[in-house]
Amino acid sequence: MTSGEQVGAARALLRWSPEDLARTAGVSLIAVHAVEAQRGPLPDTATTRAIVDALVAAGLLLFGEGPVDGGPGVRLIAKPSATIDVDEAETVQYHEFLENDAPPGAGG
Repeated sequence: MTSGEQVGAARALLRWSPEDLARTAGVSLIAVHAVEAQRGPLPDTATTRAIVDALVAAGLLLFGEGPVDGGPGVRLIAKPSATIDVDEAETVQYHEFLENDAPPGAGG
């Protein structure tokens, strides 16, 4: 379950204003303030789903149990459509590492 605290933290992580979140989620500014002010788990309504969906689409993960301490949290993740741009002309490759001088099976 997502909490109002998580929504506020997620919005801050994106550096969005409440107006930005309202516009992106398609809800009123009053709704954003009301959701962020609510403590504890948010009710499953169309407004909260729209807000959470907008945050997830922006590249955030909102989770109920953290991987370390077990608490709820927010994490900025790469969007599935994000690609890694590698320019081979800018890649540095040292000559001594181009040839494998180790016996088969060695490595690390």
